[in-house]
Amino acid sequence: MVKHIILWTLDPALSETRKMAVKRAIKDGLEGLVGQIPGLRSATVHIDGRLETSNCDVMLDSTFDNAEALASYAKHPLHVEVADSKVRPFTAQRTCLDFTVND
Repeated sequence: MVKHIILWTLDPALSETRKMAVKRAIKDGLEGLVGQIPGLRSATVHIDGRLETSNCDVMLDSTFDNAEALASYAKHPLHVEVADSKVRPFTAQRTCLDFTVND
């Protein structure tokens, strides 16, 4: 299995109300891809409970069958649509960690 962890910092120009709406849209969009993209086992987007010690706003914790499934996901039209409409326009920074885990 492969874990794909993403941390995003939202655009600081967004109001707090707008940030919450963006977070919900990211969560709904990415979690909704499970069952639609082959090899994507799970996707959990964390948007609540952020402590003041945090320096990012949103976290994606996803699991794939293997590295090939992750590579396919990155190019899959459903993922690209979510990324282009719900994530990229509203984020200022992205950090990624991909790694292999044992079943």
